[in-house]
Amino acid sequence: MIQFGTGGWRAVIGDGFTRRNIQLLAKAMSRKMKKERVEQEGIVIGYDRRFLSKEAVKWACEVFAAEGILCYFVNRSSPTPLVMFYVEKHQMHYGMMVTASHNPAIYNGFKVFTFGGRDANEEQTREIEAYAAQAEQEGEVAYIEYEKARAQGLVKEFNPLNEYLDNIIANINMQAIRDRGLHIVLDPMYGVSQTSIKTILSTARCEVDLIHETHDTLFGRRMPAPSRDSLTELCTYVREMECDLGIATDGDADRLGVVDDKGVYLTANDILVLLYYYLLQYKGWRGPAVRNVATTHMLDRMAESFGEVCCEVPVGFKYISSKMQEINALIGGESSGGLTVRGHINGKDGIYAASLLVEMIAVTGKRLSELMEEIRSRYGVFFMEEISCRFPAERARELRKILYEDRLLPAFGEPVAAVSCMDGCKVRFQNGGWIIARFSGTEPLLRIFCEMESQEKAREYCQVFRQFLKLD
Repeated sequence: MIQFGTGGWRAVIGDGFTRRNIQLLAKAMSRKMKKERVEQEGIVIGYDRRFLSKEAVKWACEVFAAEGILCYFVNRSSPTPLVMFYVEKHQMHYGMMVTASHNPAIYNGFKVFTFGGRDANEEQTREIEAYAAQAEQEGEVAYIEYEKARAQGLVKEFNPLNEYLDNIIANINMQAIRDRGLHIVLDPMYGVSQTSIKTILSTARCEVDLIHETHDTLFGRRMPAPSRDSLTELCTYVREMECDLGIATDGDADRLGVVDDKGVYLTANDILVLLYYYLLQYKGWRGPAVRNVATTHMLDRMAESFGEVCCEVPVGFKYISSKMQEINALIGGESSGGLTVRGHINGKDGIYAASLLVEMIAVTGKRLSELMEEIRSRYGVFFMEEISCRFPAERARELRKILYEDRLLPAFGEPVAAVSCMDGCKVRFQNGGWIIARFSGTEPLLRIFCEMESQEKAREYCQVFRQFLKLD
């Protein structure tokens, strides 16, 4: 069964991620496009470095070809934001990307993009699911073998990377970066960002070192997510080689991780706060911010100091991009490492975010550690803790009842200001801190996030919530 979560459809390879299901998905997309009478413009499809990604594109192309829909196949492993950019730039109604983003290596999946280069919303993905279920009941799915489809002109292989990179370069202060002569190390985490980021930074005359740049479908036997635990080698490299900055991206390059000039890992929340502050304080731009329910409230405090507001939305970048458009927000992001800025694409882009971060160092003339200290001296320090808890499938209904229906809470020992069930169960404390428990939209996990005035308190409250829910 094909079911979409917050980041597209993802499944274990060989279990849910199979040729049959990919054919069903392509059939579903074909029917949706024909219903909307947009099939004549075709669809663009890209893929990352995961196992079976390229083959999955070909299987999808074979079905689209049988439906008479032209496929524009990005014929080398590419960043997800490249496909989103192409859909928006060329005013296409649909695009797809084969990726499971930062999930473990045993997963793969598809992301679907709609007009404007946006992540498909819940209404659209439900419709795709329904079409796929219908196709499943009908039996065999017609397809034309890939090479035959390509020979007939039903598949066109191309590479729009230069167009995407030129767009980023045109919107970054390259001269300021050239003037600084920065030394940067990039960790693409065995993913797809090295060509893009190295091209941009080398064009700006940066010295760029690479680690973990080879093609490894097991991602070095670690999660392809730029977290504190996965970037220890990057931290060490920055310290030992005295680099100005360390940059990491997840498997499909839509999320960013950063190590500062002292070799200290900066959280996704830190990056989001840094860039919002840079745009407001140093570039003089204005506009609200948008964050999801599990992202730092430092953005709220910063926005208020500049006479702006920060809006909260559910987890899923489709909600962030939609809200950004609605209120003309300056920046939108999430604590998992994805962000975008007004005027760029309508989705998260680790390559653009990395470029903007390098511009920030160059324009301000300050090191990342100095900028972070500047922000903390002005707004204080928030600490976030996150834990992920697995649970037996039979407990899912019970846990949802506790959190969403009965709204039962442990005794945190802190006065509660408000409780929200927008996406998960979120408790706001009177001291400005908060905690949330929510089900992951991409993995069978319950995630608990807490932000408080100390790391110890945040860690303690996460464990209080975990024990209250009787989770291992």
